[in-house]
Amino acid sequence: MSFELFGFSSQIEQGIEAQGFTRPTPIQEQAIPLVLEGRDVMGLAQTGTGKTAVFVLPILQRLLYGPRRRIRALVISPTRELAEQTHEAVTQLGAYTGLKSITIYGGVNINPQKSMIRSGKAEIMVACPGRLLDHLGQGTLNLSQVEVLVLDEADRMLDMGFMPDIKRILKYVSSRQQTLMFSATMPEAIRKLTGEILTEPVTVRIGREAPPQNVSHLVFPVQRHLKTSLLKALLRETGEGLVLVFTRTRDRASRLGQQLKREGFNAASMQGNMVQSRRQAALEGFRDGTYRVLVATDVAARGIDVEDISHVINYDMPDNADDYIHRVGRTGRVSKKGEAFSIVTPEDFPMVRTFERVLDVELVTRELEDFKYDVPPPPGGKRHSKGQRTHQSHSKRQHKQRGRSGRSKQGSTTTAT
Repeated sequence: MSFELFGFSSQIEQGIEAQGFTRPTPIQEQAIPLVLEGRDVMGLAQTGTGKTAVFVLPILQRLLYGPRRRIRALVISPTRELAEQTHEAVTQLGAYTGLKSITIYGGVNINPQKSMIRSGKAEIMVACPGRLLDHLGQGTLNLSQVEVLVLDEADRMLDMGFMPDIKRILKYVSSRQQTLMFSATMPEAIRKLTGEILTEPVTVRIGREAPPQNVSHLVFPVQRHLKTSLLKALLRETGEGLVLVFTRTRDRASRLGQQLKREGFNAASMQGNMVQSRRQAALEGFRDGTYRVLVATDVAARGIDVEDISHVINYDMPDNADDYIHRVGRTGRVSKKGEAFSIVTPEDFPMVRTFERVLDVELVTRELEDFKYDVPPPPGGKRHSKGQRTHQSHSKRQHKQRGRSGRSKQGSTTTAT
């Protein structure tokens, strides 16, 4: 199937061609016709499947006709990075339409945003919930003429505590004609919200919730006090590709990024409490190769869309299987091979076994040949008990046996309901 079969206007087809798009992805093939029909759609797909074009292209088609210089489409994003990426997609795909978009998010001066809004030069707004409510509360924004509302990465907005804000925003766009939601997972709260705000929705589900098939998963056991040393050794083993390192907390991401930089790695860190200019500089530096290593938390990394990430390293194991999927999905993009490394301490092994069972994915245990695993903790550091060391060795034997068993992986499926 080609994009020509969707019947887009010549201006939009020019934008599609300029971006080098030739064949739609599975979610684009299934969902775009429904969105063009004006249906409310719930799209379930992982990051990197092309879902942004699912709503951007039909919005551009719709807004080609009718009034200009007023906000007619609103896209709500959980992070500033994702908002900027969506804005960029609108700009590129809509380059020949004359339609414009603006971004609204916190962490920057609100006054230039007020000036952009008052200028009335845009038809599409991409916004983060908190700053959007600031503008609504100050009376600088009128959403009464919004025709299409998009909630992007709905499950992440739920995780970040934005649902009360979303429900407040919905009161300002009550006259909308079409609502679209996209999410990687479908927790009960998202299922309930779908029933509340979508009218006779069609659900398009692409694949199942599982890590990409072209990513290998390796586990590197180590005592807690050697985690950073092992990370540095792994970074030296990864060659020249871009590496995304995940930590559980913002403080740890900041400290680890600074430590790697001091020791000669081209590294940066990105956390949710950084000012926008620093976050943007870290992301752009990572994207263009200035930084080969980016250390981030789950929330900060949610909007990262970089195709050339060769490795994802879990410095800290995630709390649940969904977060593991989101993390490792940053590598192995666009049919490229990727590797996911997890640095695990003895207490992490129960979680490793849970991930294997829930995700039906093989987490193979490895050791670095030249790494010194027997270095004792520093004076006053926490020592692990004999029982913990025995548990680690036993767990490693179990994982090596699983690796040799050659358990098959299930292929992904494509469904539309």
